[in-house]
Amino acid sequence: MRVAVAKYPIGMPVDFDAFARRQAACLGEAKALGARIAVLPEYLSLELAAGFAAEVRSDLHASLVALQPLRQAWCDLYRRLARELDLYIVPGSFLLEVGEGRYRNRADWFAPDGLHGWQDKLQLTGYEKSSGVIEPGDALHGFDCDGHRVGIAVCYDVEFPLPVRAQYEAGVRLLLVPSCTDTAAGATRVRVGCLARALENRFFVAQAVTAGEAAWSPALDVNTGEATLYAPMDHGFPADGVLAATHGEALWACHEIDLSALERSRECAQVANDRDWPAQLATPLRRWEEAIPLADGMPETEQVPETA
Repeated sequence: MRVAVAKYPIGMPVDFDAFARRQAACLGEAKALGARIAVLPEYLSLELAAGFAAEVRSDLHASLVALQPLRQAWCDLYRRLARELDLYIVPGSFLLEVGEGRYRNRADWFAPDGLHGWQDKLQLTGYEKSSGVIEPGDALHGFDCDGHRVGIAVCYDVEFPLPVRAQYEAGVRLLLVPSCTDTAAGATRVRVGCLARALENRFFVAQAVTAGEAAWSPALDVNTGEATLYAPMDHGFPADGVLAATHGEALWACHEIDLSALERSRECAQVANDRDWPAQLATPLRRWEEAIPLADGMPETEQVPETA
């Protein structure tokens, strides 16, 4: 299948209809590239706040409250586009109220047959914690795409190996990562996380990003990074693990994901991190201070035995 990931420039739609027209145009472009799956970036729903009054869009809490009445229209829009374009769509994420003024950062999954699933962000960044109203999700989900298992890790979640490993062990062979980063360091952390997860689990990772500046939004103010498709760094795949990436003003990076080739490549792999994963847990590792005696807080000099 072909997978498309967006480097999505944040705009200022005047209302939901303007937002919907742009989504149709963007996803239509992905379909024209031959995509079967299209991934948009984290926090995409906050672009809708551009149509609110200035005092609302400049305040995260007020924006989240004002977004909630648009939730049904959001779902209806992407459900319709998935059906009309015959496309699996991850429309970034929607900060959804789950009760008592608390919100979850939810990445939806819309299938052409009308199926709607989701994956909530499990780990919160410092910004999300400081908001005081965003809470983490508590479950992992997987999705079927033409007989293959697909998972989602929302931005920061891809920096944690164990939940992603659980997705791999549940059959996931393609991980979709809607992301939003506002510094070069943040973009690097997510990129390294994507590369590491592709290496450890020997599967594909597809990352979408936000782009441009939105001074009117406290969450979407500055955006960095390139949308990228990653593969294991081994025989049959690029040495740097990058299958495709956006450059300049390109909206989409799109590439064929050959899951059968992924399985075949295991037979001639230089390394097999996915299969060797249990070996790191097989023998309990002694703690450093148990393994090497300490003197005054420093490791003792290793004594090299004399040889005859």
